[in-house]
Amino acid sequence: MKTIKKLGKSFGLAAILCMTAFASAEAHVTFLDREAKQDSTILATLQVPHGCDGKATTEVRVKLPEGFVFAKPQPKAGWELEVIKGDYQKTYDNHGDKVKTGAIEVRWKNGNLSDDFYDTFVIQGKVSGVEAGTSLAFPVTQMCGDTVAAWDQVAKEGGDAHGMKSPAPLLKVVAGEDHGHDHDDMAGMDMSGMGGAAPAGETVKAGDLEVSGGFAKAMLPGQPVGGGFFTVKNNGQADDRLVSVSSPAAGEVQIHEMVTKDNVMRMRQLKDGIAIGAGETVKLEPGNLHLMFQKVKTPFKQGDTVPVTLTFEKAGKVDLVLQILSAQGK
Repeated sequence: MKTIKKLGKSFGLAAILCMTAFASAEAHVTFLDREAKQDSTILATLQVPHGCDGKATTEVRVKLPEGFVFAKPQPKAGWELEVIKGDYQKTYDNHGDKVKTGAIEVRWKNGNLSDDFYDTFVIQGKVSGVEAGTSLAFPVTQMCGDTVAAWDQVAKEGGDAHGMKSPAPLLKVVAGEDHGHDHDDMAGMDMSGMGGAAPAGETVKAGDLEVSGGFAKAMLPGQPVGGGFFTVKNNGQADDRLVSVSSPAAGEVQIHEMVTKDNVMRMRQLKDGIAIGAGETVKLEPGNLHLMFQKVKTPFKQGDTVPVTLTFEKAGKVDLVLQILSAQGK
């Protein structure tokens, strides 16, 4: 059974009694892999098996517990992505840097997942400073238009969550041989700033445009989304525009922008492309403008290359080869 709430016209929440029962716990929102090793970077994959009383899911909100840090969600085609940032209760070490703030909630918004289908929502993060045997709860709010299903019940310490009507997804922390070692280089997409990564690939010219520094990031095997980056310099006196990108390595390549305002990071697709003003230089880089490779046919592997075709409004088509660096852009 799940907890159902109705949203009024003003989007205020009013609780109503839920009359739906499920035959098994698998009707709940759960993790694909429900265990994680101490001090490891993982892909926490949430499974959403149904809508709300037959209605399509339009938004999924996930609150991140203390001890799951440096979180980076995987974008999904057709969904807007919003990351809420705030203070951690403790300070965490990130390769020598002391980090006190980070993502505390992730929202996939304005999508449309039919009740006839299921889907997964992935967040990369590190389990840090958590004792083995501890269960981390990730409260989830599943929105279906004006209907809300809240998966947020957490058992008291030592209690049994199996009898709960709307349990929050749990991730059990276990000890392992890799305790104390962090596998960031093999984790999925890293959307954080990459700073000093060296440009890869040759400079390509098309009319007044110069395209240089093209690279992509290595992906975890099986991960369907990849990121690409490069720099465009307009040496001419007329504006141009990057209108589309394609690649034989992916089913679709989208142009995205990531913006942080008031500690909220939002990512959106730029369907009108990117303006390249006369005399200006535009950089596609992690944490800002970037390419999003959807339905990747073979996961990007460090040392390989990704061919792309850039289409500009005036300069026309430009073929570019992106060198695949590590998942951290090194």
